[in-house]
Amino acid sequence: MIVAGLGFRASATSDGFAAMLAGHEVTHLAVLAEKAAHPGLIAFAARAALPIVEIASVAGTPTLSCSPRIKARFGTGSLCEALAVSAGRNARLALPRQVSQDGTITLAIAKGEAP
Repeated sequence: MIVAGLGFRASATSDGFAAMLAGHEVTHLAVLAEKAAHPGLIAFAARAALPIVEIASVAGTPTLSCSPRIKARFGTGSLCEALAVSAGRNARLALPRQVSQDGTITLAIAKGEAP
């Protein structure tokens, strides 16, 4: 499985997710469970026919990137990187954290086995 880990703000849009993932081949989208009902995410996932994997917590997950704000809030250095590697078994980061031009979405991609 090829998982896109997505961190995003409430203002993220379906078009924003599409732009962030343009050119990337992924099979699943991983997000925090508390954000899985976000309308823009749901619309994008439906349009792209990608399943959403809900992750309850990423605390303690090692990441390449480190944001002090994210570390304090979620217990990991990069939310999107932690989500990407947490969704699959034996997953390895293939694309470290990328930030959308408007700053509303972060993306990381990991490759691993289905759980």
